[in-house]
Amino acid sequence: MAVLVAGVLGGCSGPDPEQVANWRETFCTRLGAWQEARDAAEGGAANAGRAVVAAAKVLDREGLDQDGSHVLIDTALAVEGDLGAAGRAASYCDGVGFETLVG
Repeated sequence: MAVLVAGVLGGCSGPDPEQVANWRETFCTRLGAWQEARDAAEGGAANAGRAVVAAAKVLDREGLDQDGSHVLIDTALAVEGDLGAAGRAASYCDGVGFETLVG
């Protein structure tokens, strides 16, 4: 019985690490683009906001929050103007190695 359970559990793996890195990089790139658009007060901030929320939804769906973060909630709040949430979203990128992509 133990061998069967080990075999079943061993066959279940998470997403490919390269894909995880890609999702994280996409999120951080889009967060940085949104920050730049927001800071420049450009009309593109709304579009950039939608793009970064979409990227955060992928991270949330895949369970890729970091150290108890709530990346989707924080990102949505950031896009709505919550500066604390914007800092927490940027901290996510710091924690996963893409700190250079955000301000």
